Amino acid sequence: MARRPLPRILTDSASLARSREIARTAADSATDVFHPLITISRGLRRLAAIGRQRWDATPKDRRGPLFFFVAACVLAVAVVPYGPLLAALSVMGAAAWAGREPGSSESGPSEAEAERLRALYEALVPYFSADGDPSPLYTHGGDWDQAFTEFSFDDDGRLERLQLKYPAYFTDGEDSSRARIEQVLHAKSGRGREYHFAWDEAANQLVLSVLDALPTDIAAQRFVTSPGETVLGFTDPDAVHRTLPVVQGGEPEDAPPVLWRTGQRSTEPHLLVLGQPGTGGTTLLRSIALQALVDGDVLVIDGSGTGEFACLAGRCGVLGVESGLAGALATLEWAAHETERRLISSNRARQAGHSAPEDTRRPLWVIADRPTTLAHLAAAEGRDDPQRLLQVPLRHGGAANVTVVVADQYQSAELLSDAVRTYTRARVVLGPATAEVVRAVLGAPPHTTPTAYVPPGRGYARLGGGPVLRLQVPATPDPFDEGTSEADRLAVMALLPERTVPMAAATSFAKSGPSAAEAGPRNAGPLGAGPLGGGPRVTTVDGGSIAVNGSEAAHLEG
Repeated sequence: MARRPLPRILTDSASLARSREIARTAADSATDVFHPLITISRGLRRLAAIGRQRWDATPKDRRGPLFFFVAACVLAVAVVPYGPLLAALSVMGAAAWAGREPGSSESGPSEAEAERLRALYEALVPYFSADGDPSPLYTHGGDWDQAFTEFSFDDDGRLERLQLKYPAYFTDGEDSSRARIEQVLHAKSGRGREYHFAWDEAANQLVLSVLDALPTDIAAQRFVTSPGETVLGFTDPDAVHRTLPVVQGGEPEDAPPVLWRTGQRSTEPHLLVLGQPGTGGTTLLRSIALQALVDGDVLVIDGSGTGEFACLAGRCGVLGVESGLAGALATLEWAAHETERRLISSNRARQAGHSAPEDTRRPLWVIADRPTTLAHLAAAEGRDDPQRLLQVPLRHGGAANVTVVVADQYQSAELLSDAVRTYTRARVVLGPATAEVVRAVLGAPPHTTPTAYVPPGRGYARLGGGPVLRLQVPATPDPFDEGTSEADRLAVMALLPERTVPMAAATSFAKSGPSAAEAGPRNAGPLGAGPLGGGPRVTTVDGGSIAVNGSEAAHLEG
């Protein structure tokens, strides 16, 4: 039986395409004509679904009164003049509002915004194009709509968010390639703001978003944390999975913290802080010391000798505040012996089948601010580097509940000892810094573009192998500083432990007491008594004393 040929309309591809185009045009026209009816029908279905849900959610004992109430409303509308007509118009209006399509009211970019996107697209062409690409996504004079899938602008016409696609052959796994793209986007989107870049290597997409400024009005306060947790500062809400209740600007708020966990189970028990002068490194150390004094003991080495930690002298739990070379050497030598004693005591207790002694479980914090200054003085006098005595607490402090915090400046970073660089796996960078500097200190580049000016206490933090987080240190100024506001001064003074030695006695002891070189080894005692006999030791680098007059002491105590 011979096969009958197919009709011509089924074999001619041009006719098929023309027929599809005619059918698509007719369907679009019908959709435009019947669009109001479609919208109202969709809205009636949604209203009916909402009414059904409300009816199902109503308890059975209340359905009868509800039914009679609705029936009475319908009857009242029916007897009112023009009531049914007004009710029908109201229902149609509600249905039209409920049936509208989401995003139907959004309009495209304005002429100025489209020009901005076109310029940004042209700037990315040299980086996202390659010779031999049969269908390039980025070409000079190309269509930016295909590359930029989402975008939004603020009220001033500046780019606020951008999601773009890039070719699969782009080397997005290399930091240098990413840095070039981020630099171009930063320059073309507007300087002076901080941008966040989210790379999705699997989908070949990049999302640029403008970051809000971190709050700077969170003052020193008692944070709600577990034992072994220290708040370094606060970061972006989507960067961490936890918030803390804080008082921000006089109002209670929930802020996302950067929590640093210390103790025997911590993988990064020691911290290194680097920054430029005046960027808040000492403020961060003061904040850490106030939190550590809740359930631990603190030793402070003030290498700068400016008396930034004088408010801690003579307080309960503060074993010493040293800024002279001799006192620092004696204090750090005691800290090394105390670390060894804790290890030996804990080991003997475990071998005997007992728990660790109580005096080995209490945390001991060694806070050293600018130890490289003392290292320079030690080299000039031919004495040992104080950083050498930090090697034992750094190496064995995790097992002995001894935590070391070191802060210094960029200019002196090369003078830090190998032990400090090796065992401080928790790092903080404060102040304006380039991506190269952040990478050199933290071991990974930031996912944001650093700005030229940042407020004090602003920087980046990385705990071990975790992500690089933006950081804003809580305001913890020196209460002895005349430039400190009254609110901040009272906030810091409220966190200080009670004074074990009166201020007058502490001042006279600092003026006429024995030198640190004599008092340190002789008065070195068990934990709790203090390496310097329990008295406050506040000395300058040259061996002199920091004098605090009685009126100022009474004012601060009040």
